[in-house]
Amino acid sequence: MATCPECDAEIEVDEFDVDKGDLISCPECGSNLEVTTTSPVELEAVDDDDDDDDDDDDDDEVEEEDDADELDDDDDADEDSNGEDWEE
Repeated sequence: MATCPECDAEIEVDEFDVDKGDLISCPECGSNLEVTTTSPVELEAVDDDDDDDDDDDDDDEVEEEDDADELDDDDDADEDSNGEDWEE
């Protein structure tokens, strides 16, 4: 048996059925909880903001790809000028 740190509800969790780091949801309040210890089972609230941070990281990756495309375009321009040198 464990207690939800958000609403103090008793949650039936068998220490043999969970591992440290497992995520469960409180049936009373719906909070996302992480198993921090298994003997006895203790739970800690998981921040939902972590998901938002992941989304921000995805946006950063797209921006980096855009920057790389711009560099590729510059390289193409260099190749064109190099090609012109050969023609002369």
